[in-house]
Amino acid sequence: MTAASLAATFNATSREFDTLTPQVWGPAGQSLAFALELATGDVVLDVCSGTGASALPAAAAVGPDGIVHAIDLADDLLEVGRLKATDRALRNIDFVVADATEWQPPSTVPDAGYDALVCSYGIFFLPDPEADFARMVSLVRPGGRVGVTVWRKGAIEAFAGTFFEVIAAHSGPSEHDGPLAQDGYDKHPIRRMETADLLEAWLAAAGASDVRVVELSNHVPATESFVWDLVLGSAMRGALDPFDDAARAQIRREFAALLTERGIDSIDLGTLVATGVRTP
Repeated sequence: MTAASLAATFNATSREFDTLTPQVWGPAGQSLAFALELATGDVVLDVCSGTGASALPAAAAVGPDGIVHAIDLADDLLEVGRLKATDRALRNIDFVVADATEWQPPSTVPDAGYDALVCSYGIFFLPDPEADFARMVSLVRPGGRVGVTVWRKGAIEAFAGTFFEVIAAHSGPSEHDGPLAQDGYDKHPIRRMETADLLEAWLAAAGASDVRVVELSNHVPATESFVWDLVLGSAMRGALDPFDDAARAQIRREFAALLTERGIDSIDLGTLVATGVRTP
């Protein structure tokens, strides 16, 4: 996806995306903020922040003397985050529309760099995950903390694979395989970071040491409403763009029926939570 198409897809997801927060984005974001051991007064960069699942707990952790810069391409998602921050009276967080690959720290960031970098479920959307993330790590001061979450190997694979099978049946596999359909998934950047060993090596190559990886186990019942919210509130939504409302309704029915036929009554949302220290 280009930056523009990615922004358009996630702007369109804003309602469903945040509906998923309590069961999907929130647990991972909160876990990552805790794992980073943020301290009062820290200055934090949160990349691909969405509605603030990791940025908001980071802002609470660093307190009024700290700063969180939460950046994302999708301003509709960021606006939800702004409203949440206002509701919680958090004045130390700025939600900024920005391309992470081009971000430069503003003057409020110490010359040495950020104290921490946070990216929850976002590194596999970067155009060049290795080079782009390494550049962002360079914005962290030596000894600062770096943290990411990614899907664990096998997570959401059966769910997403079933969805893209239905999409392919409606449009032809060459058009809408999608990044999580089997052919696309095999080539997806997530394949390079989907196990603890791979993710540890990946972060080390980006400039982090003392990497720790833990698994967050999370299984959500595949209710009809949750299943469709997960489609509409994620990058999978983009596969529906070519279809009108009637076709989307038919895809929804067929998808639900196929999940039932295959006995997929729970969605595996297993996540790897990884932290490290920026090497000097």
